[in-house]
Amino acid sequence: MATGGRVTMANFINVILPIPLEKSFTYSITAEEAALLQPGMRVAVPFGKSKIYTGVVQCIHQNPPEVYEAKEIHQLLDDYPIVNTTQLKHWEWIASYYMCTLGEVVRSALPGAFLLESETLVLRNREYEIDENTLLDDEFLVFEALQHQTILKVQEVSAIVERKNVLPILQRLLEKKVIVLKEEVYEQYKPKLVRYVKLGTEHASDEKLEELLKTLTRAPKQSQVVLTLFQLQGKSQHPIKVSELEASSNTSKAVIKSLVDKGILEEYFIKTDRVNYDGDADNSETKDLNEYQKAALVDIKASFQTGKVTLLKGVTSSGKTEVYVKLIEECLEKGLQALYLLPEIALTTQLISRLQEYFGEKIAIYHSKYNVQERVEVWQNVLQEKPKAQLVIGARSAMYLPFSKLGLVIVDEEHESSFKQFDPAPRYHARDAAVVLGHLHKANILLGSATPSVESYHNAQTGKYGFAEITRRYGNVLMPEMELVDIKEASRKRKMKGHFSERLFMEMEETLQEGAQIILFQNRRGFAPLMECLTCGHTPQCLNCDVSLTYHQYRNQLRCHYCGHHTALPEICFACGSPDLDTKGFGTEQIEKEVSGLFPEAKVGRMDLDTTRGKHGYEKIITAFEQKELDILVGTQMLTKGLDFRNVNLVGVMNADSLLNFPDYRAHERTYQLLTQVAGRAGRTKKRGRVIIQTYNPYHQILKQVTTSDYKGMYTEQLYEREQFKYPPVNRIIKVTFKHKNYQVLNEAADWFAGALRTNFGGTVLGPEYPPVARIRNQYLKHIVIKIRKAHSLAQTKANIRRIEKTFKAVAMFRSVRVIYNVDHI
Repeated sequence: MATGGRVTMANFINVILPIPLEKSFTYSITAEEAALLQPGMRVAVPFGKSKIYTGVVQCIHQNPPEVYEAKEIHQLLDDYPIVNTTQLKHWEWIASYYMCTLGEVVRSALPGAFLLESETLVLRNREYEIDENTLLDDEFLVFEALQHQTILKVQEVSAIVERKNVLPILQRLLEKKVIVLKEEVYEQYKPKLVRYVKLGTEHASDEKLEELLKTLTRAPKQSQVVLTLFQLQGKSQHPIKVSELEASSNTSKAVIKSLVDKGILEEYFIKTDRVNYDGDADNSETKDLNEYQKAALVDIKASFQTGKVTLLKGVTSSGKTEVYVKLIEECLEKGLQALYLLPEIALTTQLISRLQEYFGEKIAIYHSKYNVQERVEVWQNVLQEKPKAQLVIGARSAMYLPFSKLGLVIVDEEHESSFKQFDPAPRYHARDAAVVLGHLHKANILLGSATPSVESYHNAQTGKYGFAEITRRYGNVLMPEMELVDIKEASRKRKMKGHFSERLFMEMEETLQEGAQIILFQNRRGFAPLMECLTCGHTPQCLNCDVSLTYHQYRNQLRCHYCGHHTALPEICFACGSPDLDTKGFGTEQIEKEVSGLFPEAKVGRMDLDTTRGKHGYEKIITAFEQKELDILVGTQMLTKGLDFRNVNLVGVMNADSLLNFPDYRAHERTYQLLTQVAGRAGRTKKRGRVIIQTYNPYHQILKQVTTSDYKGMYTEQLYEREQFKYPPVNRIIKVTFKHKNYQVLNEAADWFAGALRTNFGGTVLGPEYPPVARIRNQYLKHIVIKIRKAHSLAQTKANIRRIEKTFKAVAMFRSVRVIYNVDHI
């Protein structure tokens, strides 16, 4: 634009919108805005006919878009970048490697509060009392509107305050805790505190107790309470609940309260909040390492010197965490940040208390059970390098935080498939993405596991990774004794009690008599996977998916584990009207019920997806088990991951075959890992633990390798098989999934795509094939698997696939078919 001979350059920014677009969008900005803006800041921008999105600035430049007229932005939302350049680089790598768009990565990486958009639903926060005087005028208008209406859309808010862009107002209201966003509502409940009592320390000895009882002769009810408490404490090591004491001594809360007031009894609570740390300021010294740990630490450091990613293989309970602690300590002393990734939220809850002893306030925790405000708080602390976010512990999403001085990345239990994101995109593998993140920051990277994945071990064997090993358990505790029980034989001889073999039943009896705890593992939640009519053989199916409904007894309903569809339990068969309905198979609920029947005295708990839905769900169960309030814990694979219970002497695996017979090239590797990990929960202190694995096929190669802890044998065999059939780590695989509600269209589309791939790739294209569950949420599915030799360029292959997809989308009939890529599918 030339005006009177003087040329003024127009300014533009590229904005990444949190929606699946191939390209970033260009918007025009004024010279003043150009001076203020930096990559990584958020801006509110119009997109489409009437929507407003929060986008992230990718770059600032002077090249107008050729195809469309650049719109102006609505508003700047930040004074400083909330995303740094290293993060943007990392996210671009994730988008290109995992074949998704940068917008999808941004949507998955940023906490929801950062990405307000015009469809977000706003609700009043009823948790807090709001002081109206602290609110600004426009904020008060919104607050007032929410008194009369429960839910507001962003457009409605904008009508109330008569402003086009209300995202900054909502942001302020979120910070003041006046409002909550719709998607976070389900997490809002207060943690439950349980009250316990114990005898005051000055009355603990026998003589003191006698004196005390003499003083209480005039108060028979009070002396009754003290005697009852003394008896209860003598009987078991469990902490005594106030409610339990009240019931046993036949008194009231008031009597117990008066004893507490006198200082004769002490009451305490089990804390269930996990954000605050209220330990002592002096952090306890880290434990001294034993010779095996020291040797491993030397190997790890030597490997770090060469700049290699390092794999630490340490048997279960060998004290890998102590080695991590030493490395973290050194990293923090240099003033760098450390990232500690875990596969499962259950693990973070247990590990936090252990690490807080060493690092106290320096720890920040980040995972999906946190609500919006807490996630934003951690994000800001990491961004500003605050002292309380030097060590970040979290599940896979913690890798997205804005680190600026990352010195160490630890991926614990690196073999876990929970590190892989399945839906929605980006379908990344947190272990591999964390390795790339570490390289971008030039940080040291350590992967740890008792049963490393075949890929990582292969990398260590071929010299791509460094390797260190701990072969002994901490304190030279013996590895658990493992035993395979043939349930085919036991059923034939009628020696089963429900789903328990005689052998497992006897061991459980013995363990309970010794006062130790038991873990039972069954990888299926619900009561029974099938309900069948005995007259006509009909099984109730889900309306939206091709899968039978699972019977959940505690809710008395049939539920679909894919889409959540549920119906009340039928009285009669849907097909023939016969009342003879029976259940087939068994899940954790049924085991829990059977155990309660077989051992009525024992306290039984269950840990699966159904019992851990809330924010503190995991914590309550783990704490109860650690405090010995439960004798037997029944659970799914959540139990297998690195949890540390001191008093477990017996682990029972209800049925190992359901793991082995899974239609997946990793089934055997996964079975070995799961069973070894679940066995590792037994006997972690002096007494040797026992593991009993029930199976119909006790001669199976993998089960033998588990009982003899033959990881090398399993690895060699699996590697040979995968070389034969061209699976990772020898080849790379990309799985392409097609989704459509019309069966016919889906078939044609998948065949067309597979044909085009074969023309390009030759014989390494498998499919298209229906998966075991071929319809989910009324959408039919079909898969194609592409195997790529390591020698081939992965980037080239992806470019070819993308090219085929462009032609595919040009066919009118196929336009509505959804194509989903899963790179390194596991």
